Amino acid sequence: MRRIGLPAVLAFVMLGHSGALAEEPKKIRDNSFLLEEAYNQEPGVIQHIQAFQRMRDKSWTYTFTEEWPVPKETHQLSATVPANRIHSDGTETGIGDIQLNYRYQAVLKDPIALAPRLSLIFPTGDEEKGLGNGALGVQVNIPASIEIGEKWVTHWNLGATYIPNTKGPGGIRRDTTGFNYGASLIYLLSENFNLLVESAGSSHESIGEDGRLRREESFFINPGMRFAVNFKSGLQVVPGIAMPIGVGPSAGEYGVFVYLSLEHPLF
Repeated sequence: MRRIGLPAVLAFVMLGHSGALAEEPKKIRDNSFLLEEAYNQEPGVIQHIQAFQRMRDKSWTYTFTEEWPVPKETHQLSATVPANRIHSDGTETGIGDIQLNYRYQAVLKDPIALAPRLSLIFPTGDEEKGLGNGALGVQVNIPASIEIGEKWVTHWNLGATYIPNTKGPGGIRRDTTGFNYGASLIYLLSENFNLLVESAGSSHESIGEDGRLRREESFFINPGMRFAVNFKSGLQVVPGIAMPIGVGPSAGEYGVFVYLSLEHPLF
């Protein structure tokens, strides 16, 4: 999947091509940024998701995720490939730890959806540069989505990460754990235009220079918006933008978040 810039997509949309647009609107269903919605991919439909977040300290994270139904909506496989630039003792840029994800659509009955996820985290990032954990890990996440009438949707997440033998400074290894949580509220201004606000937090262990475990906390509020452009071919293009703002343990941090989703029939 080649990378497609957000400005190019917006220009393509604004220039016209009205004959290629779908006659009936296709509601944006996947409408969060920092959180996971509880809707698996429909049969025969795949999704390519790109997200880029840049913070005030000039660190950034880019992720590419591809989601596939296997073969129907009940089961879904996806892979997430991250690239990061971090600032600690120095500036490092590179690929992070890749995730392979399986999700089960446990509930899909209006107005509630529930889709637990299990992921394997592969040690593809360079742990010596702070880009990875240096060990195979597992992650679970439980996303729930609830439709509130015709105009509102809320998403809730609760998850945990466990990485045995995480590699730290000097080759020291420790078992590390992490937790994530969050909620979002989406307002459907129209079928194809959403306003949203998210809250997302995490608590993760890392290994210090002295070999001891230390816990790092983060919490962000993320207001944003997104819209969809639908084509008769079945392609749905969803650009979005948001502004993550740190509060509590992340007070003083802020940045910009840019999103682009391409969803289309496999054949």
